Amino acid sequence: MTNYPIEMFNYHTWANQTILGRIKELPPSVLSQKVNSSFPTIAHALSHIHAVDQMWYLVLSGTAMPEAFQACMPLNSKVLLSVDEYIDTFAELSKRYNEWFQHQTDLEQTILLDNPFAGIRETSLSEMVLHVVNHGSYHRGNVSTMLRQLGHASIMNDYSLFWYQEPVQSF
Repeated sequence: MTNYPIEMFNYHTWANQTILGRIKELPPSVLSQKVNSSFPTIAHALSHIHAVDQMWYLVLSGTAMPEAFQACMPLNSKVLLSVDEYIDTFAELSKRYNEWFQHQTDLEQTILLDNPFAGIRETSLSEMVLHVVNHGSYHRGNVSTMLRQLGHASIMNDYSLFWYQEPVQSF
């Protein structure tokens, strides 16, 4: 039986690798070119995805959300200088998530989440993983739009394409 939170996280990893691979094919300046969009540059969008992924990893690992948010705020504005740095950063975090998954016996386990923006709510680990994936999909869409605004084609990274890909390799 498919474990859908893990399957969706594998999709998230693949989709991040796919869009980063596309950006790597383009001139290095694409990362830092200014664009009128949700983020000032593609690098800012990638840093935001990574910062939020890191924050949720901390929450899933037992850190209270307010503390995790504070710990990851600096990552949101830490713009890396190359696509390779983003590839390595995302790969390392995916590796940590995969290690976390290996130690989970019940992804339907709930925790009391103290979200500083929305309040306290009982939330399952699987819901949080699905949120990480959804958040990444949303902002990869921003990156695709930004690439088009800069005169470059993006690349398909939909879940339906992932179905036809080789499984994501564990790190």
